[in-house]
Amino acid sequence: MFSFNLYANEKDQIIKQLISLNSLEFTFKQSINDATEKGSCLLEFPGKLKCDYFDNKQKELIINNRKLSITQKRYNKTYHYPLSKSFFLNILYKDKLLEIIQLGELKLTDQLIKLIYLNESEIIFLFDRETFELKGWNIIDQYNNKINFSLKIVAKNDTFKKGTFKVPELN
Repeated sequence: MFSFNLYANEKDQIIKQLISLNSLEFTFKQSINDATEKGSCLLEFPGKLKCDYFDNKQKELIINNRKLSITQKRYNKTYHYPLSKSFFLNILYKDKLLEIIQLGELKLTDQLIKLIYLNESEIIFLFDRETFELKGWNIIDQYNNKINFSLKIVAKNDTFKKGTFKVPELN
């Protein structure tokens, strides 16, 4: 019973952090199978994300509610994808993220809180053990790719200029 109360307290702290959050700016490192990408992102609740990748294609990912686009600026090509099957739906909407936190199982390490959520697939969210801030996630996507995403928060609750999350037109 003692450990259950500790875990409940950890969840309460994570939920408290999330409720007070309107936006995030962060840098990231993403590993998909053996490939690693780095970049920076702006996230605004609900449903908005813009990530610039530090790669030779100058890739930019933008999500604006239900639309997802990836632009390769170097080649002036934009691709649109359905968001309905994307993992991003789990992090871009607070109500979904709160539900995952409520239903997930916590495991503690020295530095991290792992929140394991099983639904159609397994999602593991990682939180800092001291600050309760989101540190990343591990998933297996619909193509059976293992994705490890780690992030470092740069700023919270900033206001982004109008047009930041504008999805480019098809080309």
